[in-house]
Amino acid sequence: MNARSRLAAVCATALLTATMVTGTATSASAAPTGCSYQINGQTASSYCSGGTGEHRVFVLQKHFLAEVGYIPIYSEWAPAGTTSSTWITAHQIVSVQVQTR
Repeated sequence: MNARSRLAAVCATALLTATMVTGTATSASAAPTGCSYQINGQTASSYCSGGTGEHRVFVLQKHFLAEVGYIPIYSEWAPAGTTSSTWITAHQIVSVQVQTR
């Protein structure tokens, strides 16, 4: 391999590495902060006060018929600083959490 080919390969590798590091650093630093959820009647919502990523509320409910099992309910992804909400059923709530990305 001549010097020009080596230099081109090194430059291409450096550029690819820099692109990958930048891409992962952006997503890792984007997590929303100050997140909370609220259950109000048949509505579940989440809100994150800071950060630059997205959040949603996840509610796991248990159906009153044992053979049906559990009901997972997700709201839409929403940017930090806004509310994300969804309708939930009248079944028993097993757990609620705010998911972030």
